[in-house]
Amino acid sequence: MKTAHRKYSKGFTLIELMVTISIAGVLVGAAIPSFTSVISSSRLSTSTNELVTALNLARSEAVKRSQSVTVRKIDSNSFTHNGDTANWAGANWEDGWDVFTDVNNDGSYGTGDLLIRTFPALPANFTLRGNNNFANFIRFTPNGFISNSGGGSFAICENTSISKAKLIIVKGSGRARIAPDTDHDGIPEKEDNTEISSCTSGF
Repeated sequence: MKTAHRKYSKGFTLIELMVTISIAGVLVGAAIPSFTSVISSSRLSTSTNELVTALNLARSEAVKRSQSVTVRKIDSNSFTHNGDTANWAGANWEDGWDVFTDVNNDGSYGTGDLLIRTFPALPANFTLRGNNNFANFIRFTPNGFISNSGGGSFAICENTSISKAKLIIVKGSGRARIAPDTDHDGIPEKEDNTEISSCTSGF
């Protein structure tokens, strides 16, 4: 008669388990900063592309409709789309922006204007500022050019850090482009090839 032998499966010892957990913890800890950086970069690119989309939309609609189309910042706390009651006091571009026909060419949404699209606010901790020409709005004429003299630019930053920034340059012709970062330090370069020095002015 054969004797049955039990088979035993060898598991982890307590020490082996602790070592494994420790190594896993180190690997996860090392990966988190990189993962966070990837997410941050993705959010910045997405926000930048949203504004470029709005500018391109406004330009194409102005040409298609043969009338002025404006992109204007909105105050998400007090703005309403009901004619001349719009209030932009204290608004910043990061609160969102509207694209609308501008029948009287005043840069404001009013009676007779048609709302084409509203873009939502940017993620928390993001800032979006236009330079002096684009402080409140940018208007495209029926030929696709902009009425704001000389063109201008927008700066998008996370936590007001110029090392986590994007710069959108709009020429007088109405064409928008994302400024380069030739040395890959996260700080975009202006038209004169110098880097921006602030997220809120000087660009």
